[in-house]
Amino acid sequence: MTDLEQKLNSGKVYQVIAQENQDPRFYEYLEKMEKYNTLGYTERAEKEKQQILKELFAEIGNNSYIQAPYHAMWGGRHVHLGKNVYINFNCTFVDDAQVYIGDDTLIAPNVTIITASHPISPALRAQKYGCNWPVFIGKNVWIASNVTILPGVTIGDNSVIGACSVVTKDIPANVVAMGTPAKVVREITPDDDIYYDHGKLIAENMA
Repeated sequence: MTDLEQKLNSGKVYQVIAQENQDPRFYEYLEKMEKYNTLGYTERAEKEKQQILKELFAEIGNNSYIQAPYHAMWGGRHVHLGKNVYINFNCTFVDDAQVYIGDDTLIAPNVTIITASHPISPALRAQKYGCNWPVFIGKNVWIASNVTILPGVTIGDNSVIGACSVVTKDIPANVVAMGTPAKVVREITPDDDIYYDHGKLIAENMA
């Protein structure tokens, strides 16, 4: 990790300067993201997209895919994707600090994942001070549409975050959470392997 990345991930208050003055490759990251977002859906284009993700993201696991367009402060440079991750369109990463997303996680449209914040102090904000905390999303998590995840949050394995929730604090593994702010509403149980959609039997409704 570079000195810049250590500062960005320290959780300490620092004076924010233009990204292009911090990393000479900043515009290169954004240009690659823009290219990804404008490629079509031919077989050749899909191969080119995968190559861009491998070059641009901090980590990209096998069979992971991002539906264009996506948006990121650093183009995804500080985003780590596990295997078999699917991210639907209009995902936004404020990736000043690291974002970790575990294997088999599903992210629905219009999700925002934020690592950057600012002091409450008007004087410090006027001087462009900020602070960042990484976000950790576990394995096999489902983030429903229009969810916002705030800096420093950890979401445990297998959990589900309901649509339009704002996640301000850690969510444990194996639960369903929703609301603003998101709160645990129930645990995931063995019954969820049998029933779906308010008591319908999965076995009787398999296409």
